[in-house]
Amino acid sequence: MAVTRLDLVARAPVARGAPFGEAGPYELLRGTLHFAVDPRHPDHQVVTDLALAPTGPDGLVHFASDFLVLKPVHPAPGGRLLYDVVNRGNKTVLRAFNNAGGPDRDGEPDLGDGFLLRRGFTVVFCGWQADVPAGGIAIAVPEAQDEGGRLRGQTFIQYQFNRPERAVLLSDRNHRPLPAGDLADPTATLTVREHPDAPPQVIPRSAWQFARWEDGRAVPDPNSVTLPGGFEPGKVYEIVYTTVGAPVIGLGFLAMRDCISFLKYGTAAQGNPCAESIQYAYGYGASQSGRFLREFLYLGLNRDELGRMVLDGALPHTGSSRRGEFNIRFGQPSTNVLRAPGNLFPFTYAVQTDPVTGQTDGLLRCLRERGAAPKIVATNSGTEYWWTGASLTHTDVGGTQDSAPPADVRIYYLAGTKHGPGDLPLTDTTPDSARVQHPLNTVDYRPLLRAALINLDRWVREGVEPPPSRYPRLADGTAVRREALAPVFRAIPGVGFPAALPVRCRLDFGPGMEQGVPQFPPQEGPAYGTVVAAVDADGNELAGVRLPDLTVPLATHTGWALRHPDIGSAGHFLPLQGTAIPFPRTANERAERGDPRPAIDERYASREEYLARVREACEGLAAQGYLLREDIEPVVAQAGARYDAFRGAP
Repeated sequence: MAVTRLDLVARAPVARGAPFGEAGPYELLRGTLHFAVDPRHPDHQVVTDLALAPTGPDGLVHFASDFLVLKPVHPAPGGRLLYDVVNRGNKTVLRAFNNAGGPDRDGEPDLGDGFLLRRGFTVVFCGWQADVPAGGIAIAVPEAQDEGGRLRGQTFIQYQFNRPERAVLLSDRNHRPLPAGDLADPTATLTVREHPDAPPQVIPRSAWQFARWEDGRAVPDPNSVTLPGGFEPGKVYEIVYTTVGAPVIGLGFLAMRDCISFLKYGTAAQGNPCAESIQYAYGYGASQSGRFLREFLYLGLNRDELGRMVLDGALPHTGSSRRGEFNIRFGQPSTNVLRAPGNLFPFTYAVQTDPVTGQTDGLLRCLRERGAAPKIVATNSGTEYWWTGASLTHTDVGGTQDSAPPADVRIYYLAGTKHGPGDLPLTDTTPDSARVQHPLNTVDYRPLLRAALINLDRWVREGVEPPPSRYPRLADGTAVRREALAPVFRAIPGVGFPAALPVRCRLDFGPGMEQGVPQFPPQEGPAYGTVVAAVDADGNELAGVRLPDLTVPLATHTGWALRHPDIGSAGHFLPLQGTAIPFPRTANERAERGDPRPAIDERYASREEYLARVREACEGLAAQGYLLREDIEPVVAQAGARYDAFRGAP
């Protein structure tokens, strides 16, 4: 077994030992999981630079991950494991399924409403990303070496700031930087664009340096880049330079595989704290970790070294049609830009051909050959469609015809949503202080995720088919090009439309890409064809799984947002966000604004009537299987709060 040992540092009851329904009390275990893998194993040949990793006396490559598990104190046989593909070292499943929102307190995570625990899930967190900041759930991996020692080569970073900056770390999101191999590197280039797809302009090498900004001056530093004149908010900067030191970051995939395998198949004698209690395993990843989950599937790693099935089901959320920099030399797993290796073909779960390049491939091709494909429920928000081309998961590469998912895959579009779940209060400012031109999207899609997980669980354990896929389709006219919707939004007073729509194009990173060694910048080819959901006269989307926010609306909800003048590049697309544009409250207000959308008071005679219609819509979703009956009343309560906010909003 690839797990050599588990070093536990803490084991304690959660919620003071209170029971969670029939599952009883839970405990939290923290520690370090140690691994050793054979670099010669056939399945491991997909891990970039594993052959260059140092080995121990046993001929194996050793590494270790932070490890946490929430488990029943008295687990019943036949249990289910939910693996959280942590996002940049942070837990995701407790917020997604338990409605949790707070940080760890006294060593215990916020358990929210206990949804997962009441259902008896064993919840597992294991580090897979090596460059997360201190305090995150991380992995420690060896560095690849050749005969000359540490590896050197190209890397690429893109920045777009929301405030002026003098200097920035050579990393994405202030993660551990990829240091410059030479402070005077004459081949390094820094470019600037007006927006992500505008032509690049080279900034003279003499105008910037590898340095940090300290006490009003640039101090040479291989971990930072300084532009003494300042990086302007809104503009897009890209740096290509030579770095040194190549951690074998693809070992994160083996950490995930072998952590799950250990808990599923390991014995008590081998140190497995879940021995003989786990029969089924599911993986959940959101955003970056949703893309990681998609790449795990693509690499064909869903069998362990002994050929045993690892994940029985997978729920990649907001992973769009993409993968990531999770298995390349000098990769940055946190990066989330469209001119990066994570945007390469293939996109669909079924095999398809790109007529431009001649490539034929599919996300599950390797797993089909191995008979190891899990059941999949994939979900995306509106942001993934408007920004990163999530429609490519269910169309041809030209976006001209639908491509049905395989029978063991469900695709659900969460209509009218932004990247993360929406909430009140109405505000135009994000948690990281970026501003948009209209209030942020308030649609909370988490009730749909809860139903999706339970449906996946029943599908795997009982063979009960989940409800049909729901997403925009070209065949019925519910999928359209983004630009076709501009007139609808421009007709709403003060709303407008993105000044430039993000482009998803073919990228060629050179011949080394097959070995995980890309060349930057890539050669750009023709754009792929992407589509989004068609909208009604209010601007609300017609396709996908539609919560009452869209079927009994109080506002227009979008999966895109425009940058505010305060953060530069006003009117351009701000990734990850969406907006809620309230309807006029009264007919007089509508007339004064010249708003084509009927007012709230014209739609609903009273708050009571509005909530009755919301409850009816929820009953319909529950009857179809897209919403759990236990979540009807919470959704209605949320709707009441939104009615008060939108109807009372000036």
